[in-house]
Amino acid sequence: MPAPHNPFKAALANKQPQIGCWMCFGETIGAELMTTASFDWLLVDGEHGPNDIRSITDQVRVVDQSNSHAVVRVPIGEDWVLKQVLDAGAQSVLVPMVDTGAQAEAIVRACRYAPDGVRGMGGYGARVTQFGAIPDYGTTANAQICVLVQAETRTAIENLDDILAVDGVDGVFIGPADLSADMGFPENPNAPEVQAVIADAITRIAAAGKAPGIITLSLEQAKTYLDLGATFVAVGIDTVLLANAARALSKDAKTLIP
Repeated sequence: MPAPHNPFKAALANKQPQIGCWMCFGETIGAELMTTASFDWLLVDGEHGPNDIRSITDQVRVVDQSNSHAVVRVPIGEDWVLKQVLDAGAQSVLVPMVDTGAQAEAIVRACRYAPDGVRGMGGYGARVTQFGAIPDYGTTANAQICVLVQAETRTAIENLDDILAVDGVDGVFIGPADLSADMGFPENPNAPEVQAVIADAITRIAAAGKAPGIITLSLEQAKTYLDLGATFVAVGIDTVLLANAARALSKDAKTLIP
């Protein structure tokens, strides 16, 4: 019995656009609610969200039971962090702040079993193998792990060709907030200079046969990125969606008072 098929990885390889949403609550009930929205993928944010390996595991478990696909953003691309997340059952990982091809290569190796990598073989007793019910997991898992890296600095953009040359990197996600800050436009990812770099990067990523990804809270901008060739695009953040809806409702409701 082989490792489960990764439909998200397959969709990216086939250049089928996937629309997703960020999840920052760090709570299983919030993740369960988000699975009812029919997003293609949902990101469990272990970098900026209040998550640990237990809350990540619980959210991946909930998303796995839906038609959405769980992507886990780890806080850092360390071998032990990636090993824990993969053993928890994540098939797709997003790694922040990847500036060089060497970093990308090390991340790929951390996500692969030997002889192609250095991922520890202890998953037999973990959720990822259904606690030993998938006996062939160790020999079939490598092909189903989706490795996504974030390019979000000027250095990463300068080294983008080296990152794209790494076998095993399925996609490169452009981090507009950090990139804009590093370029001297903090809190302004829509600056023309930043958008020009983003557009060029998306085009280069797609031309290299990798999946370009990005996040935006503007549907108009999402359409622009999709037209450029972006394949996985996040269009919202759960905490922001609730906050904006709650503030608008409160404001509108108070106008009802004479």
